[in-house]
Amino acid sequence: MAKIRREDTVLVIKGKERGKTGVVRQVVPRQSRIIVTGVNMVKRHMQPRADRPGGIIEKEAPIHVSNVMLVCKSCSKPTRVSFRLGKGGSKVRYCRHCDQPLD
Repeated sequence: MAKIRREDTVLVIKGKERGKTGVVRQVVPRQSRIIVTGVNMVKRHMQPRADRPGGIIEKEAPIHVSNVMLVCKSCSKPTRVSFRLGKGGSKVRYCRHCDQPLD
């Protein structure tokens, strides 16, 4: 089970984007990277295609999962994630600060 998933709010704790928060748009589990909306913007030179014009566009680049912390929805603090067994034997993510489920 992943500690960080799509639609989670995260805080960047390392790198040039330190201190910024954003919503996880995509998770790349094989590379342990995530794409966060509005964080780690890079410029790419794109050739025109049939569905879009060419030019220089800005888009988000992936960030390593170890450089972000999950922000709890109930206490609004960046937190580490703990796991517990829920009803029916399923794993549930919990906040270490307020002890509330994150799912």
